[in-house]
Parts: sequence; C-alpha cells; structure tokens
Amino acid sequence: MKKIDMDSLVDIIFSLRWKSDVSYHTDCYQASDVNIWRDYFPPGLLNSLLGKETGERVVVPLNSDDSVPGYDTKKLLTVKRNQFQNTPERQKSKQPQFGRFYPQGWLKDVGGIYTANIQPFRCVGVNNGNMTVDLNHPIAGKNPKLSCLIGKVEKKKVERGGTSIDWIETLTDGPGMQARWQNQATEYFTEDAFDRKDERPDDRFYERPRFVQHIDDTAIEMVQNTYGRFLTNGMRVLDLMSSWQSHVPPNIRLERLDGLGLNSEELKRNRQLTKHIVQDLNINKILPYEKNTFDVVLNTVSVEYLTDPISIFREVARVLRPEGHFVVTFSNRWFPHKAVKIWEELHDFERMGLVSEYFMRSGGFTGMNTYSIRGLPRPHDDKYFPDLRFSDPVFAVWGQNR
Repeated sequence: MKKIDMDSLVDIIFSLRWKSDVSYHTDCYQASDVNIWRDYFPPGLLNSLLGKETGERVVVPLNSDDSVPGYDTKKLLTVKRNQFQNTPERQKSKQPQFGRFYPQGWLKDVGGIYTANIQPFRCVGVNNGNMTVDLNHPIAGKNPKLSCLIGKVEKKKVERGGTSIDWIETLTDGPGMQARWQNQATEYFTEDAFDRKDERPDDRFYERPRFVQHIDDTAIEMVQNTYGRFLTNGMRVLDLMSSWQSHVPPNIRLERLDGLGLNSEELKRNRQLTKHIVQDLNINKILPYEKNTFDVVLNTVSVEYLTDPISIFREVARVLRPEGHFVVTFSNRWFPHKAVKIWEELHDFERMGLVSEYFMRSGGFTGMNTYSIRGLPRPHDDKYFPDLRFSDPVFAVWGQNR
C-alpha cells in the first residue's frame, strides 16, 4: 500500500471539531488530489501526514500561530458608528447588529484595513455613537482539533504548474461564525428579519407541484447519512415541510413516517410516507399531532421559509418524545422570493448560528450540535456540472428534546 511522501497526491477528509459555550461543532471538507509538495500545510500537520497510508487517521490541535491564531484582545477595537460604511446596494442590514459578521472592508479609516478586504469582523457592541468590533478570526480561541482521514494515495506523474492551496485557510473559512460571542445571543431578530419578497400566501406559490431536486445527488446522500445517525428501525418520524421526496436512508424501516407539507400532489408521490397532511406553517403554527408522538423530527432544505420559526420549534418540542431529536438540514440554494430576509443576508455558517438560535430561544432543546460538509465533487451527470465543480454544501443543526 502506498504511503504519503512529498510526491504524493492524496484524497483527505478533513474534520474540524470544536466546542462553543452551548454547542458541539463538526465542520468537514473533502479534499481531492491534495498535492503534498505544492500545497501548504503547517509543519506539524505535514510531518504527521508523511508516511501515512489509506484508511489511517491523523488528529492534531490547531492552536498555534502557524495554523489558527490564538484570541488576541488587542483586536477588540472601538470605532465611531459612522465608520461602518454600508451602502444601499449591499445586502446586509443598514444598522450593525450585535454578534453579526460583516466584511472588514466596510470599516472606514481603520489602520491596516482596506475597502477590498472581505475578511469578517464581528460587531460586539453599539452604543453612544460608538461601535466595538472584534477583528479576531471567527475560530480564534476555540482550540479546534483537526482530524484527517486518508483516502486514495497516488504518485503524481509529472509536476505541471497550477496553484498552491493553503488548506488551513480553506478549512477555516467559515467555521466559528455559527457560534455566539461570549455566550451572548446574536441579534438576528430585527424588525424586518422575517419579511419576504413575495408575501402572498404560500399555498399559492406551491399550488402547482414541483417535482425537482433542490440539491444534487451527492448532497442528498450526505443528508441521508446525517439522518441515519438518529434513525433506527421501528421509529415514528415526522418529515416536517415535506414534499415528493423524503431523505430517510432506504435501509431504515420506520413504523411511521408522517409528512406535513404544502402540496398534496407532491406528498402523494412520496412513497416513503405512511401518512401526509397539507398545512401552511406560516398561517397555522399548531402541529396536528399529540404530545410525545414522534421519536425524531426532520426538516430538509426548508427552514429558510419559516416566518415564525420559534413558534414552530416549540411545537416540534411538544410533539417529540423526551430525548427525541429534531434535525434541520439546509444548503445554499432556495427559492429567493420565499426565503426570509435574514436568511439571504447571512454567510452560510452564520445560518447555522441562526437555526441554533431558533432551537435555543424556543426553550425546548438541549444537546446542541452543528455539522457541515463541503468540497465533495458534483456528480458528472448533474445538470450544473462542470460549471459547478463541487456538490452543494450540506449544513445541519440538531438538538435533543428536554
């Protein structure tokens, strides 16, 4: 079996694992054809990879200056509120909100920051015309551990130009943004946060069935794998905001799989469902089930359409049995006219923070986790290949009923 050396091309599944004040987090990235000679790794990680072979795993901490910098209080700055230079064409809120991330280039007249800088800063205070900003990397101080699962190892045949990838920079682009700042709730809930471009009743928008996949086949498999962690034979499960496909792994035999959605034709097409109900949760927020009915509740690529999500999350807690799980998955694709305003304003990883706030503010859940997987190759038969090389990313948030 081939061992990794400086002339190797390697497939690696990277997993960052870390903990915030209220959640456990796992952020994964599948990297194909990693060029050990040309790409950049911190020396400690590179030395750990050399000599390894397919199936082996390397685990290293990322808390040194050559990987993820430690948290630096000197990067907490107070600036004037008018130094936050938003413009009407930008999508973020005109008023900076506590705990939210914005591009550093939006800060005017701050030393070392230029207009084109897209690195995030975090607003951690606004008062008396001043604003406190945190310029630390979002994952600084979180002490993440990096797990590297070695896949295929090959010798490169010839070295031809190309780019060099800084894998630590790639892996840490986003993780950390889903966590609260010093365990203080992020202010996502502005007055217009749950407005939508199309405010017509949803049953009009969904009156015609849409027999389309909202994410590609690889992403669907990742969603199924995620749900498979929680599902076992004989369970009673609710597919919330269901459609013509549920994403229960095909090898699982459930006692009951109820689907609640908006289009009767789509729900009738779904062969996994044992029962279905048509209901618009943005109008009728009461789930038509008794207390403690379900072992698990699933919600797939739909949470962005809820205009009163906290009420729905409270209802989910009611119909879940004690210690049952509510698992929410989503990607970076949606119907833009029906998604709530706050969803479109946020970075992908901030959206996990938003959904986590739904869980926490509903008061019904504990055991919070977030999960992400990026970098998987898009199927060659997908309609967006080769224009889009990578599969749709999958993000998940789950909690356990109290």
